[in-house]
Amino acid sequence: METGEGADGPGGPGLCCASFNQDSTSLAVGTKTGYRLFSVTSVDKLDCIHESTETPDVYIVERLFSSSLVVVVSQSMPRRMNVYHFKKGTEICNYSYSNNILAVRLNRQRLVVCLEESIYIHNIKDMKLLKTLLNTPSNPSGLCALSINHSNSFLAYPGSDTIGEIIVYDANNLSTMTMIPAHDSPLAAITFSASGTKLASASERGTVIRVFSIPEGLRLFEFRRGMKRYVNISSLSFSPDAQFLCASSNTETVHIFKLEQHSPSGEEEAPSWSAYVGKMFTAASSYLPAQVSGMMSQDRAFATVRLQMAGQKNVCALATIQKLPRLLVASSDGQLFIYNIDPQDGGECTLVQKHRLFGSDKEWEETEKSELMEPPQACQSYAATVAIPTCGPVTATLTGYSEDGGAKKGEVIPEHEFAAGPVCLDDETEFPPINWCRDGSGRGKGRRP
Repeated sequence: METGEGADGPGGPGLCCASFNQDSTSLAVGTKTGYRLFSVTSVDKLDCIHESTETPDVYIVERLFSSSLVVVVSQSMPRRMNVYHFKKGTEICNYSYSNNILAVRLNRQRLVVCLEESIYIHNIKDMKLLKTLLNTPSNPSGLCALSINHSNSFLAYPGSDTIGEIIVYDANNLSTMTMIPAHDSPLAAITFSASGTKLASASERGTVIRVFSIPEGLRLFEFRRGMKRYVNISSLSFSPDAQFLCASSNTETVHIFKLEQHSPSGEEEAPSWSAYVGKMFTAASSYLPAQVSGMMSQDRAFATVRLQMAGQKNVCALATIQKLPRLLVASSDGQLFIYNIDPQDGGECTLVQKHRLFGSDKEWEETEKSELMEPPQACQSYAATVAIPTCGPVTATLTGYSEDGGAKKGEVIPEHEFAAGPVCLDDETEFPPINWCRDGSGRGKGRRP
């Protein structure tokens, strides 16, 4: 999630971006003064585990699982990617590209940098550039997804800027796997399940969400978010077991869909009103036009959340916290909402906790009380909220890449830091990737993130 105008609050700067790490145990936020990393392992407490004020206007910040590796891109130098070891306070390396960086994705094998018309794939263990995908379809939002599974390192990105085609690329073997004709309209959101065997997508219309099998590209599920209006879906996220999928947009509603195959007609089902209505719809659909019957056969949301605000961009994630399924929503006004989900019956989710990402809870409580005393003001438009400010020209000469570019020297990341389980770099002797700066001068060694 990127926002052009952050929410200023007491004791806190504006929020520029927010992203959950690969297993939704950590939240990273970019601000006008730097970036912050939070641990999201408890409902009642949100721990800020690191804060940096060295780099202003951070609009991309991505953390590799629970390790000390963090990638930062700033509006002041939008063509340069900085890789830090935040616990040591050192810069591991930095890379410059031929155009503005729009997105960065990480897993334990690959680091992917997405520009508007090209994609760069690095080996995360030594940061060497492995592959450059040039002349990709125009992708001004930097839409892409990278699976996090240790063996299935799949990359998905738009195959067209006019219709919703998805290219699935094998980032391990550096080869194209398949093209999925997912939607009639251009893509707005894509995401992989944790195993990399499912891919969810939504188009710019935002009414239908589809789930496909990977690598076959077969359609498994189709969900209808709504019929009355088009919306901008900003976030899709699978649950860790891929049994649920959540979708958030610029409206006040977050939808959660359940990925379950319907029982064959011959099997007995527990009688319910919803089951009865479903059978009636199925029976009636055979007499209706294909477009109408298609709408009637699409599944609706299993559970929903009514946010306290509308018209603001947000990012959502499904996680298991303290052994219970939760929905996490980080909003562009600097709040993190945590909801309980009923995995059996669904319905309206319950808000159990709300955290402020800036300032103390006491300061925000006082602010909320004062706001209640003031007359309500008109909400800011969605376009104004998510508009990204235009960056000025970069004064430094920034070089692009060649196919065989990348790191020429450096230390390889130890294998134990990229095991299948969670990565925790608590020991100061454990140092991930290379200790080298892009220009080879080594200037980044002592620089604090």
